[in-house]
Amino acid sequence: MGIVKVTDNIYWVGVVDWNVKSFHGYTYTTKRGTTYNAYLIVDEKIALVDTVYGPFTNEMIEKIEEVIGSVSRIDYVISNHVETDHSGGMPGLMARIPKVPVYCTQKGKEGLYKNYYGNWDYKIVKSGDELKLGKNTCVFLEAPMIHWPDSMFTYVKEQQVLLPNDAFGQHIATSERFDDEVDMHFVMEEATKYYANILWPLNSLISKKLDEVTKMNIGIKIIGPSHGIIWRKDPGKIVKFYSDCSNSRVTVDNKVVIAYETMWNSTELIAKSIAEGLISEGMSVKLYNIPVSDMTEVIAECFTAKGILFGSSTHDNEMLPNIAMFIHMLKGLRPKGKYAGCFGSMGWAGGAVKDMQETLAKSGLEFVIEPVSCKFVPDKEETKKCIEFGKSFAKILKSK
Repeated sequence: MGIVKVTDNIYWVGVVDWNVKSFHGYTYTTKRGTTYNAYLIVDEKIALVDTVYGPFTNEMIEKIEEVIGSVSRIDYVISNHVETDHSGGMPGLMARIPKVPVYCTQKGKEGLYKNYYGNWDYKIVKSGDELKLGKNTCVFLEAPMIHWPDSMFTYVKEQQVLLPNDAFGQHIATSERFDDEVDMHFVMEEATKYYANILWPLNSLISKKLDEVTKMNIGIKIIGPSHGIIWRKDPGKIVKFYSDCSNSRVTVDNKVVIAYETMWNSTELIAKSIAEGLISEGMSVKLYNIPVSDMTEVIAECFTAKGILFGSSTHDNEMLPNIAMFIHMLKGLRPKGKYAGCFGSMGWAGGAVKDMQETLAKSGLEFVIEPVSCKFVPDKEETKKCIEFGKSFAKILKSK
C-alpha cells in the first residue's frame, strides 16, 4: 500500500506484513499479520519517527521518497524503540544519510549500537526535551520498560499527535489505517491479546505512566502506534482500555480457564468433569487442550479470567512438556490477582500436580483449592469428586 496522510503534514510511511504468523521467536502468534508503522513529519525540517522491520526497508524508503523526493531531505531520525521490528530499517536508511542525527534515549543509543554497530550522530533525549521542526515541535517522553528499557514516546505538540511506538498497538494487518475504518471487535481482540502477552507484567509501570501523561494535561487527538491501526476517531478508547488493564478492571468475575495436557485422555476426562461442576454453578468456562491450542490466545483468555485451573498427566514424575511450556510462559507474565488450582491423572506414581504447583509458586497466582488427582481412568466416584472440585472452585471465586 502507498503512503497515508495522518494529518496535513504527518504521513504514514510504514508497511503491512500480511504473511507474518509468529513473533518474538515463535512465542506469539500473529494469525492476522501485522504492520510496522513509521511516520514522516514534513515541516521546515523533516523528521522520520521509527523505521520498519529490516526486510521492508526499501518499501519504506520508496514511500518516504514519494512524499519528499529523496531520503536525503530527512533532517532527523527519531528512534522510539530499539527492537528490530521497528529499528531494522535503520542500517539501510542510515547508509544513505549517515550524517543525519538520531534522537533516542541513552538506552536507545546503547541498543542501536549493539544491534547495528553504526557510528551515527546520536542525540540523547530525556523526558521534556523538545525538537523544533518549524511550525511543529516534537516533545519526548521516556517510557522505560514499556516495554523495553530504551522505550520512549514522541508527541507532536501543535497537532496533539502521540507516537508511542509499541504502546496502544495490536498485531493486525488491514488495508485500512484508522480506527474509524475497521471492525473494532477484531481490533480490540488483538489489543487484548497484545496487552496480555507483552505488557501484563508491566501493569504498575503502565498505570504510573498513564498517570504521568494525565498530569501533563496534554491533548491527544491522534495516537499512532507502531503496530496496527491509528487511533483518530476515539484515541481515548485505547487509553481507557490500557488504564483498565493496568488496574485489573478487565477481569470477568465468572470466567475460568482450564488449561491441560493429557496423555491417554484421563486428564481430559477430569478437565471436562471439572468444567461440568463449574458450569453448574453459573461459571463461564474456557477449556483448552494445550498441545492443540494457540497458547498466545489462551494467555489472552487467562488475562480476563478470574480463575485458572491447570491439569496434566504425570510422566517421569513431572508434568507433560506442552503444559510445562505454557506454565513457563504464564509464569513470566506474573499473573497477579488470579485464583488457581491444579488437577491431574497418574499411573502408579504422581508428580505432575506437585510439579505444576511448585513451578507456579512465585508467579503471583493464588492457589485456593486442594488439587484433585485420579489414577488411570476416573471411575464414577472419582468423576463425582472432580465435578465437586469444579463446584467448590466456583464457590470460592464467588466469595472473592
